[in-house]
Amino acid sequence: MDLAILALEDGTVFEGRSFGAPTERSGEVVFNTALTGYQEVFTDPSYTGQIVVLTNPQIGNYGTAVSDNEANKPYIEGLAVREFSAITSNWRSDVEAKDFLSRAGIPIISNLDTRALVRHLRTKGAMRGVLSTIEKDPVKLVEKARLSPSMAGLDLASRVTTPSQYEWIQPVEPCSPSEILRATPAPEFHVVAYDFGIKQNILRRLVSAGCRVTVVPALTSADDVLALRPDGVFLSNGPGDPEPLVPQIDNVRRLIGKTPVFGICLGHQILGLALGAKTYKMKFGHRGANHPVLNKVTGKVEITSHNHGFAVDPDSLSPNDIEITHLNLNDNTLEGFRHRREPAFCVQYHPEAAPGPHDSHYLFDDFTRLMKECK
Repeated sequence: MDLAILALEDGTVFEGRSFGAPTERSGEVVFNTALTGYQEVFTDPSYTGQIVVLTNPQIGNYGTAVSDNEANKPYIEGLAVREFSAITSNWRSDVEAKDFLSRAGIPIISNLDTRALVRHLRTKGAMRGVLSTIEKDPVKLVEKARLSPSMAGLDLASRVTTPSQYEWIQPVEPCSPSEILRATPAPEFHVVAYDFGIKQNILRRLVSAGCRVTVVPALTSADDVLALRPDGVFLSNGPGDPEPLVPQIDNVRRLIGKTPVFGICLGHQILGLALGAKTYKMKFGHRGANHPVLNKVTGKVEITSHNHGFAVDPDSLSPNDIEITHLNLNDNTLEGFRHRREPAFCVQYHPEAAPGPHDSHYLFDDFTRLMKECK
């Protein structure tokens, strides 16, 4: 058995079996509690700079399929699991999961106690770590973990954004012949989407809601965005700390009031900062597909998909300007707000739900209604 070692900055070390690339990667060690959707996690650019622990005890058993990708490659730094399946059993699978990650140079550690690891991270908080299938000295790996960069203060959106503008026209497609989707309407609205690490299912949802989508790099100026004559601007998810994104925040500030704005995840944080709020790093963040969120507007509880390690401080938002619309029922953190006078709103969680439940798909229709009102 090839040995793999996961070493944390606090000196905790886990040993297991190597399934991925023979390499060494560092990153913030975080955990995700979703029962399915590991490929979407692998390819979500928001996981840039992070080693992901999956709490589902068996990973890899349904392989990978091209249509499930959230980007054109995996973005996680490494993967830690309890058991990595040696068998792929799914008619949709194109490539085995271990090969999918190995080809991208990503290490996998299996056969470790993920329950103990997750309990440790919940108690101590997310921390830096090194996953190695090369170095066998735990002391050296712990030191490397301590020398690796902290997620706080790190601008990763600039690393993952698209280098050039492009159009997106693909709608949501059924995963099987039995899945029934509503017909995609003809595009009525032009949306310019800032790519801070955008997930493809967000783009699919926008198209399926009746939007023609132009994706632009993260540093595109507000003037250049307005020159595209959008009916609305979308602010995407993405990795890293939102506070270092000063040019992006300034561009969004200049767009508020000139066009409808809708933000998800990092886009929610950027919109908050543009409106004068503050953000903070959470102890271990939210990553999973079963988080209960209260919609304060309707009074309903939505089961939602999450992936974030930072949050907007609700006390830093002006109650005269901002209405809080969504709250997390696990820890009462802010999950959504809207401007009281300008056409701008956002949510911290992921309504596109890849993976996850579909309770919050209505937000894309809310965006199109807002654009229609302002058009």
